[in-house]
Amino acid sequence: MFILQFFILRTHRILLQHSRDPAEIPWGNFGAEYVVESSGVFTTTDKASAHLKGGAKKVVISAPSADAPMFVVGVNENSYDSKMNVVSNASCTTNCLAPLAKVVHEEFGIVEGLMTTVHATTATQKTVDGPSMKDWRGGRGAGQNIIPSSTGAAKAVGKVLPELNGKLTGMAFRVPTPNVSVVDLTCRIEKNASYDDVKAAIKEQPCAYYQPSYGGSYAAYLFSRAASEGALKGILGYTDEDVVSNDFVGDSRSSIFDAKAGIGLSSSFMKLVSWYDNEWGYR
Repeated sequence: MFILQFFILRTHRILLQHSRDPAEIPWGNFGAEYVVESSGVFTTTDKASAHLKGGAKKVVISAPSADAPMFVVGVNENSYDSKMNVVSNASCTTNCLAPLAKVVHEEFGIVEGLMTTVHATTATQKTVDGPSMKDWRGGRGAGQNIIPSSTGAAKAVGKVLPELNGKLTGMAFRVPTPNVSVVDLTCRIEKNASYDDVKAAIKEQPCAYYQPSYGGSYAAYLFSRAASEGALKGILGYTDEDVVSNDFVGDSRSSIFDAKAGIGLSSSFMKLVSWYDNEWGYR
């Protein structure tokens, strides 16, 4: 069933629609060429392709996908091919971790690493204790507990950075805060360096430059535009202030490295901390 309504905001008329089946949405009639699939339900190429039946030309899945090509802006968007009609932009956590891992790996070489994300509450969690399709812990009340959970974000980095495939894994702690999460990447590096060396490498990245190749298509341009303004500028940030999570509400950067929060145990073993607004700062 397809329902069409209008929402008036000052002088703008915004189309609203509701349908359980994406194939029933007449995107072509609305002039919509690019669809962002953010329901969290249609995350495979086959399911997300239903939008194409309604006239859309490209679909971007705002979640990890089992089979769609995966891209993280600032990391591998230059490998986008305009023939790809359905792609995944990975998860908010992968978008935080991947740019950080990219810099560290390119500068020092990551031998292996463990990631923990301390993640704000999401809509899939329970307000009070109840049944969970995922695991027992996932059914516990979100507002009353710190909940250990699984995440595929670290392994997904291996899809966008193949040289790190099999070198990273991780877990999550769901915490009772409404927004903003933080990644802890504890890694062993190949090239000996001090923690200050690592900080310097990350701080310098937003001003560097590289030229992506995006094949001339508008969709590929969307994947490449942030990088074309400077490597990781506006994607990987840096702060040496005494910040807390609320300081990043509304921050559009994918990952903000916290120089004061991390620590180095030796010249080859580091803990790196990076913040992200999981509801907003997701490119």
